[in-house]
Amino acid sequence: MAASDAAAKRRSLNEGLADPKLQQSSTGISSSSSGSRPSPSYGRGYEVFLSFRGADTRDGFTDFLYTSLRDAGVDVFRDNEELHVGEEIGPQLLDRIERSKISIPIFSKNYASSKWCLREFACMMECRKRMKQTVLPIFYDVTPNEVQHPEKGIYAEAFSKHVEDSKRDPRIDVRKWREALEEVGTLKGWDLQNETNG
Repeated sequence: MAASDAAAKRRSLNEGLADPKLQQSSTGISSSSSGSRPSPSYGRGYEVFLSFRGADTRDGFTDFLYTSLRDAGVDVFRDNEELHVGEEIGPQLLDRIERSKISIPIFSKNYASSKWCLREFACMMECRKRMKQTVLPIFYDVTPNEVQHPEKGIYAEAFSKHVEDSKRDPRIDVRKWREALEEVGTLKGWDLQNETNG
């Protein structure tokens, strides 16, 4: 990606982070996080949980977003390999998703190739239904339409592989992942590709 494209995406996101609705959300989070909820089983809760495909964005966009949020005083969690237990999401990671007030999935070209990412996103959408958690997607080099239709376009090959794998491993819940992705159209988020192109 050209440096100018990356800079434009960062500018677009900075404008989004300045959105009064997000700031209100974040202020509400900060003021309420110390009171009503019990202490997390695996440590403190977080205001924001970031879900991303490391190979696509960890050392670039995600690092920028993480740093920007931290600099703005937002308590952010991004996962690392230590929380991964084989093919399953470890209890610590599930706990951190559930105890976050806002989840931000960063959809990128290889997001759907990761079972981890899909499990995280499905968990976020469950938390949205059960606990009214806010989910704010970022579409990085993919469009909302591509994410919403995982068996077509950019995610088709990865999703086809998951379908095949699910025949051998019942823990791979392709139906749940598909349903979660299909709901992307109901979420307000940032389409960085379109915003930087026009």
